[in-house]
Amino acid sequence: MKLITWNVQWCRGIDAKVDPARIVRTAQSMADFDVLCLQEVAVNFPGLDGSRGEDQVAQLSATLPGFSAHYGAATDVDDGKGGRSLFGNLILSRLPVVQVYRHLLPWPADPGLKSMQRIAVEAVVQAPWGPVRVVTTHLEYYSATQRMAQVDALQALHREACGHASLTRGQDDPGQPFHARPRPTSAILTGDFNFKPQDPEYRRMTQSAHAGASFVDAWTLAHRAGPHSPTAGVHESSWAKQPYCCDFVFLTADLASLVREVKVDLHTQASDHQPVLVALSER
Repeated sequence: MKLITWNVQWCRGIDAKVDPARIVRTAQSMADFDVLCLQEVAVNFPGLDGSRGEDQVAQLSATLPGFSAHYGAATDVDDGKGGRSLFGNLILSRLPVVQVYRHLLPWPADPGLKSMQRIAVEAVVQAPWGPVRVVTTHLEYYSATQRMAQVDALQALHREACGHASLTRGQDDPGQPFHARPRPTSAILTGDFNFKPQDPEYRRMTQSAHAGASFVDAWTLAHRAGPHSPTAGVHESSWAKQPYCCDFVFLTADLASLVREVKVDLHTQASDHQPVLVALSER
């Protein structure tokens, strides 16, 4: 199973052009991926620099036949013309998706700082070794208070899922909403977390969330003591004054032995962030 996570900045490149098809071509040049996790995907948001208000979910989906698309809008507002403007995260998968959750994350007031609602999109994917929860998110950039609250919420969601995974359920009607579908302990948590490896939010993210199912940074598994490759500020300097890492793939410890490769594409300029690839397989 190969997964790519990428903050695509509403598909806007360093050249200021918005091109959803270029995002997919770039990801495909990196790997023949099974799951693509994207942050900052817009629908009907012409106010974003370079955008014409295109439906980026539809355009990205059209370039990936055979993939299912699972979108979660953190921002859902009236466009003033009788329609909706949406901004959020997208999971595209060619592996079967058993069920999907959309979790709005905490947004406590933090006076004096601008911020926006954040979301985590969760898809239970049927991986070659069994079901796994793939979660993609984008945490707050400006407010450390909000960002830590969102880390705590992600940990709480993980504990909740582990609790459901431990339940023994009786047989029920698969045609009914109460039918119990898998929500496994195994999870891959991806996205733009807007913290660095040395930050307290990173330490909180990797501390034990649930007995036997804590999150591990996939990069440290693949590269041992090596420093994280930068994922932001590589080609963009207006907000990132120097290159640093803020895009991660965390996974539960039970998946650690499956990690075969983690790499960052440092060359592409199709967004202001760099895509991250993780490859997992059984030996």
